[in-house]
Amino acid sequence: MFKNRSYAAELLDNEHLPKEDLYQNLRELDFINRYLGGHDVVLKAIKKMLIGISKTQQIHILEIGSGGGDNLRAIATWGKKHGYDFKLTGVDLKQDCTDFAVQQSKSYSIKFITCDYQKAPFEQIGKPDIVFNSLFCHHFTDEQLHSMLNWMNENTSIGYTICDLHRHRLAYYSIKFLTAVFSKSYLVKNDAPLSVLRGFSKNEIVKILNEAKQGNFKINWAWAFRWIITVQH
Repeated sequence: MFKNRSYAAELLDNEHLPKEDLYQNLRELDFINRYLGGHDVVLKAIKKMLIGISKTQQIHILEIGSGGGDNLRAIATWGKKHGYDFKLTGVDLKQDCTDFAVQQSKSYSIKFITCDYQKAPFEQIGKPDIVFNSLFCHHFTDEQLHSMLNWMNENTSIGYTICDLHRHRLAYYSIKFLTAVFSKSYLVKNDAPLSVLRGFSKNEIVKILNEAKQGNFKINWAWAFRWIITVQH
């Protein structure tokens, strides 16, 4: 079960999810990211991208697959605390995700857009300096990831970073137990352990990056069972 990536479809990828079911999922993902280290991993990744970058310049950070916007809110809070001038944009394919993110981010200066990431309206928002995604890549096949990596590489001035899951039996059984006991979302109960099975080994990440001809990449492991991939120009 853990030897190869699973390509079983997650319920979240369904185009016609009831809005309240999706919102419950997004609220619980925010909680999981907040208290099980997801936001910490994203911030660690962003900090790596900012090494050597002056705080005096505005930095445009774009998240693709931004969901409920909780990663961007965590970045906004950290950036304000540490004196960065961030321009933050989130792109998601689902209008309900965008609506939820906007509702939850009223006290933040974050722009959310509904579209396929490949059709991000750069003529309106400007090209980003940094693109990132978190728990997004495991939704795609290797071939789709080749296109995504090239898109991120071509549309950033500083580079891109990815945070995604390490496929590991301890991660699988831990999240399966925790969501079974504490989650009120059938989406989370189904998709959280399945996401681990759709996650990556380090060798698989290296293979995908090499096949997509991505240079200057670094791969680091972070708790809890996450990979941080950074590619800088």
